Amino acid sequence: MAEPPQVLFVCVHNAGRSQMAAALLDRHAAGRVVVRSAGTQPVDQINPAVLDAMQEIGIDLSGARPTMLRDDTVRISDVVITMGCGDECPHYPGTRHLDWPLDDPAGKTADQIRPIRDEIDRRVRALLEQLVPGT
Repeated sequence: MAEPPQVLFVCVHNAGRSQMAAALLDRHAAGRVVVRSAGTQPVDQINPAVLDAMQEIGIDLSGARPTMLRDDTVRISDVVITMGCGDECPHYPGTRHLDWPLDDPAGKTADQIRPIRDEIDRRVRALLEQLVPGT
C-alpha cells in the first residue's frame, strides 16, 4: 500500500489561510492525506475571526496553534502550498510547489473571511482530487 501524500500549507503567520486550508483538506481527505501547516513568522494564536468562520462550517480550530516552518517539514512534504510568504518559503527539488494568491484574512471580519474560506475549500477539493483520484 502506498504511503499517503503529505501536504504542507504555508503562510506568514500561520493564523489564517494555511490553518483553514489544512483543516479543510484534513476534513475532506479523511485520513488519505497527511496534512500540516506552518508559518514563516508564526504569531501566538489563530485569528479569532478565522475561528468564527471555520466554526460556522463545523470545523473547530480552537485547539490549533501557529507553528514555525521548519526545513525538515518542507523536505518530507510531497506538495508545499504557499499563501503570501513570497521568498521566505524554501523550495526543494522533487517537491511540488504551488502558490495560491489569496487575500490575507488579518484584520477582516468573519463576513469578509467567508469568501476566502470558500475559495480555499474549492482549491483544496481540486487538490485532493489530484492527489487521491475519485475522492
